[in-house]
Amino acid sequence: MNTTQMRHKVKQYIEQLSPEKLVIAAEFLTDLIEAENEDATEELLAISGFETAFEKGKQQVKEGQVKDWRLIRDDV
Repeated sequence: MNTTQMRHKVKQYIEQLSPEKLVIAAEFLTDLIEAENEDATEELLAISGFETAFEKGKQQVKEGQVKDWRLIRDDV
């Protein structure tokens, strides 16, 4: 079963849930998403110098020190 089919099947199941069970399903899905986000964050933080570079980038955006990517890369 491919991803699209799985999503369709999950949507069908959700439509059949009682309001009480829907709350439980929503909480479970929230937990899954949060765990996935935490994994991604941990992966980024494991990159040497990432936090410093990220903070520097946020400061540059705040100060308007940015360039339109279209002016840098016209082949994408």
